[in-house]
Amino acid sequence: MYYRWLLFTFCMLGCAFTFRVAAQSAPPVHDSIPAEMDVQQDENKVQIQAKLRPLRQIAGAPAAFYTYFWEFGDGKFSFDMTPLHTYRDTGEYNLRLYATNNYDDGKAPTSKPRRVKVKKKTYVASNGHQSNFFKTQGSIEMKINRMPRPGEEMVTIIGYRNQAPNGSGDMNGALVLFYNEKQFKTNSFDLADTRTYHGERNFSADSMFAMLANDNDYQLAGTYTRSGPHALPNVDPTRKAAFAQIIAEKQQTFKAQHIWRVENLAAGEEQFMFLSMNTLPEMIKDTNAVVTFSGMFVPEDPAKPIEQFDLEMQIVASHDPNKMQLKHRWMNYRFVSKSKELTYKVQFQNTGKGPAKTVSVGVRVPGMLSSNTVELVDYSPKCVLCDSAYDRQSCLDTIIRKDSIFFVFKNIYLPGMQQDGVSDSDSTKGFIKYRVRFNKELKKLPFYSQAAIVFDKNEPVITNRSYGRFKPGISIAPIAGYNILTGNESKDTLSPTVQRRQVTLGVAVAPFAPYRLYWQVEAYLNVHNKTQELTSVDNQRRDTAVGDRKYMVRSREHYTIREVASLDVVPVHVRYNLNRFVGVGIGAMATASISNKVSTKQIAYLLDAQDGSEHQFQSATPSKSDGFDIWGAAMFADVNVGLVRVGPSVGFRYIRYLQEPTNKFFIYGIWRF
Repeated sequence: MYYRWLLFTFCMLGCAFTFRVAAQSAPPVHDSIPAEMDVQQDENKVQIQAKLRPLRQIAGAPAAFYTYFWEFGDGKFSFDMTPLHTYRDTGEYNLRLYATNNYDDGKAPTSKPRRVKVKKKTYVASNGHQSNFFKTQGSIEMKINRMPRPGEEMVTIIGYRNQAPNGSGDMNGALVLFYNEKQFKTNSFDLADTRTYHGERNFSADSMFAMLANDNDYQLAGTYTRSGPHALPNVDPTRKAAFAQIIAEKQQTFKAQHIWRVENLAAGEEQFMFLSMNTLPEMIKDTNAVVTFSGMFVPEDPAKPIEQFDLEMQIVASHDPNKMQLKHRWMNYRFVSKSKELTYKVQFQNTGKGPAKTVSVGVRVPGMLSSNTVELVDYSPKCVLCDSAYDRQSCLDTIIRKDSIFFVFKNIYLPGMQQDGVSDSDSTKGFIKYRVRFNKELKKLPFYSQAAIVFDKNEPVITNRSYGRFKPGISIAPIAGYNILTGNESKDTLSPTVQRRQVTLGVAVAPFAPYRLYWQVEAYLNVHNKTQELTSVDNQRRDTAVGDRKYMVRSREHYTIREVASLDVVPVHVRYNLNRFVGVGIGAMATASISNKVSTKQIAYLLDAQDGSEHQFQSATPSKSDGFDIWGAAMFADVNVGLVRVGPSVGFRYIRYLQEPTNKFFIYGIWRF
C-alpha cells in the first residue's frame, strides 16, 4: 500500500514538473501569421469568417480579443465577427479583412484581398443604408477601424449623405480631407490607397473654388434662376469668401490635403469612401498625443451649408478600447492662465458577454488641477443627470472629491460586445468628456490623470496615464553688475582680464520659469577703467634746447596706458530654484580680452636756463591693439534673491580664477522675462 502511494506521488510530481517545463519552454505564437478568410458563398450571398492567430495576452490586462472590419468591395462594410452580405449585382469584388488585436502584445494580423465572383443574382440585396454610421445630424462623418499605432495600417471611412427629402434633386459637391498637423515635426500618416465606389474622383483646389458660384450669380433681378421661377432659400452672399477663409485656416493647421469631386448623390442616399492610411513608424511615439483628421463636405448648391467633421485619435502602443486622452497636452507656460480649461475624454467599451447596468468611471485629478472646477461637456450613453431623475431612471451621477471625480452611469443598458444579438459595436461603447481648470498655484511640472472603469461589480479596468506637459520655453534675461576684487594681490601680478571693473553688462538664456534643475548660458561684456601706470623715472640732469631756448632736464617719467575690454562666457551653469524667491547655482566661466590697447607716454620736466621757470613737455606713442590674446578660466557659485523664476532679482557670485589665485565677488541685478 505504501509503495502504491509513493509511486502515485512520484507520478504526480513528474506530471507537474513536465507540465511546468512545457509551459515555460513553449514558444510564443508568432505575430506574423497572416489572417485568412473563410467564405461560404451561395450565388450572390456570402457568409464570412476570419481565421486568426491565437492571441498573445498582455499580462494584467483584461482578456484579449479581436475586433473586425470588413470591406465587401461594393462600397459596403461591416464590423461584425461573421458578417452575412448580399451583393446587389454580378461581378468580381475584392473582399478585405482588417482585424485588430486588443490587449495583445503582438502586431495586428495582415491579410490580402480575396476575390469573390458573383455570377448570378439569386437573392435580393437590402436597399437599406448604413443608418447606424452617422451618430450626428451632419452630412459628413468619419470613422476608423482602430486607433493609430506607429508602423501599422488603418482604414478611414468617410461617409457622406444627401439629407434632402425624397423627390428632391441630386446633389453635387466636393469632399476635402486634411491630415498631418503642423504642430508635429514629422508626418504621422501616408495615404496609401483610396477605394471609391460611386464615381468620386480627384479634384483640384482651383476646380473646387470654381465650382462655387460667384456671389453675383445669386443677386440677379427678382428671384429667378436659369431654370425658371424658383425662390432661393437662405443664400449666403459671402459663402465663397467664408469658405476661402476656412480653407486658409485649415492649411495653416495641416500639411496635407486631398479633394474629391462628388456627383449625383440622390436624396436620402448615403455613400462611403475607404482610405488606407499608413501610420508612419517615425510618427510621434507619444502614446498620450492626440492627432486629428478634419473633413469637409462642400455642396455645390449655395443653399446648402458647408459642413465640417473633426476626428480625434489617440496614438497607442497597443490597442485598448478603454483609454483616456487630453487634447492639446503640450502647453506654453508663459501664456497659460489659472483660468485655462483642460478637456479630458475617457472612452470605455463593454467587452463582456452580457449587458452592464452600472458603469463607474473614477478619474484621478492631479494636484495641479482643481476638482471643484469640473464641468461636464458631453457623455454617452445619453441620459438625464441624477439630480433631476425619478426613481430607477437611467441617469448620470457626478461625485467630486478633493483628488478624484467619479462619473457613475446608473440604471443603463450597455450591451456587451460578445453578447448574442449585438451587431453594432458602437452600441457597446461610451465616453465621458469634461473640462477642469488649474489650481491657484500653477507649477511648471508635468502632471497626469488616469481613470478606473468598473462595469457593474467586475474588476476595474485601468486606463493609460494621460500626461500634460509644459514646453520648456526660452527666458532671456539682461544682467548688469559690478566686480569687487578681494585679497592682497598686487596689480602687477594680475592680468588685465581680472582687474577691478566699473561696469559689467551681460545676458543669460535659460528655460522659462523652471521648477527643476536647469541649464543657463551667460555672456558678459566687461568695460575696464582706462589705467595709466608709471613704469620708470629718469632723474639724470642734462641740457637740452627747445627751439631757440635752452633748458635743463630735471626728470623724465615713462607711463604705460592700457584700455581693456573683455568677454566672459559661461557655458556650464547648473541652477536650481529652492522656492519662488531663492535660487542657487554653480558653474564654470571662460574669460578673454576682446580688445587690449597699449600705448606709452613720456613726460619731461624742464627748467628754463634764463629765468629758472619750470615747464612740462609730453609725448606719446601710438597704441597697439591685440584681441583674444589673454585667456582665463574660473569656477563660481552664486545665489539669487528675488523673483528668481520670472521677474527681477539680485545675485551674489563668488568667482575663483584657476590660472592665478584670484578671488572676486560679482554683485549683479538680473531680470528674467
